[in-house]
Amino acid sequence: MGSFQIQGGHCLKGNIIPQGAKNEALQILCAVLLTEDTLTISNIPDIVDVNNLIGLLKKMGVKVSYIEKGKYSFKADAVDLKFIDTPEYKTDAKQLRGSVMLVGPMLSKYGKGSIPRPGGDKIGRRRLDTHFEGLKLLGANFNYNKEDYFYTVTANQLLGQHLLLEEASVTGTANIVMASVLAKGTTTIYNAACEPYLQQLCKMLNRMGAKISGIGSNLLTIEGVDSLSGTEHRILPDMVEIGSWIGLAAMTQSEITIKSVSWDDLGKIPNVFSKLGIQLERRGDEIFIPSHKNGYEIQSYIDGSILTVSDAPWPGFTPDLLSIVLVVATQARGSVLVHQKMFESRLFFVDKLIDMGAKIILCDPHRATVIGHDFKSQLKATVMTSPDIRAGISLLIAALSANGTSIIHNIEQIDRGYENIEQRLKAIGAKITRL
Repeated sequence: MGSFQIQGGHCLKGNIIPQGAKNEALQILCAVLLTEDTLTISNIPDIVDVNNLIGLLKKMGVKVSYIEKGKYSFKADAVDLKFIDTPEYKTDAKQLRGSVMLVGPMLSKYGKGSIPRPGGDKIGRRRLDTHFEGLKLLGANFNYNKEDYFYTVTANQLLGQHLLLEEASVTGTANIVMASVLAKGTTTIYNAACEPYLQQLCKMLNRMGAKISGIGSNLLTIEGVDSLSGTEHRILPDMVEIGSWIGLAAMTQSEITIKSVSWDDLGKIPNVFSKLGIQLERRGDEIFIPSHKNGYEIQSYIDGSILTVSDAPWPGFTPDLLSIVLVVATQARGSVLVHQKMFESRLFFVDKLIDMGAKIILCDPHRATVIGHDFKSQLKATVMTSPDIRAGISLLIAALSANGTSIIHNIEQIDRGYENIEQRLKAIGAKITRL
């Protein structure tokens, strides 16, 4: 188990370039199974979850060629379907949550898709019902082996249907879209997820020859085609990482410029941080955050009631940034209620922040009230363990702002979602060492 040693209390300064989006990369990489032609994908983040998925695709028979940093070509013209029944596949696929999106492409292209119950962050229940209910309605036969937690779907020919999803699941929508593009007839998906990364997937599939309309809305219409061809695709910058760097700049009272952020795809993120009192300046496609030497003040509602920041499906605020909001609020002027609706275990890391001196009331598994210190009292350094990706980066930000030297264990969780993070932070002045 790796660890970071962080010497906190230092101001940072400089430019930082966000990595490619993890959540988009996982969708796009699964889609390479839909064609036997070559797909060239750039801005792929060099992170554990993505690298594990690329390794799994190789074992499935996909030809993967490295072109340059962040750029690979993929050719799935010799996929070995027998591999998905092996113990090795079951072991490798359950290590990452994104592997569930292999099912839709495999089913659509080869008539069979299998996946073990996937792992990932321990942040609460993350049901797969939306995925498999949608695939069953398209005509798939479903089997679940309870002894080894193994899901299998089979079909001779998927048939287009009108689907009303139980929830606007991003990975569920992606899976059903990838299954529908090669189905016979027309599929409509209502209550579809519409976040930018799902839009990117649909646009790429259209360039490959798919017929998807309604992109960006919650009603997608997909006319099935016989086959798809190759294309090139560039992954968007990671909006969650961008939000993380905004939080880092505010908490360490640092002057940071975040480059190439794709502003138009950030949605409510800049607005939510502005409500926390953080100054953001748009400079072309960059975000400039000045040094907040005088702190930042949380806005109240018009009637004077306490601000609530909550998550919601796109275009609502992403749940992946609520941990960052919570940490940033610990040094704000004023109070905020953080309401995490989607996952009931994601706020449990706040006990570590309380140990550092933060004023946080955990109301229940979904809600926490934060009373800011206004920088009149620094957080104290401590030894802690990262429970998941987003909590891990939040604890890292807290440690960089704290007085003294902190240790964070289980940093493999952070490596799952953030590329070469210690080198990138050192480049802007952070005192961080990988042990």
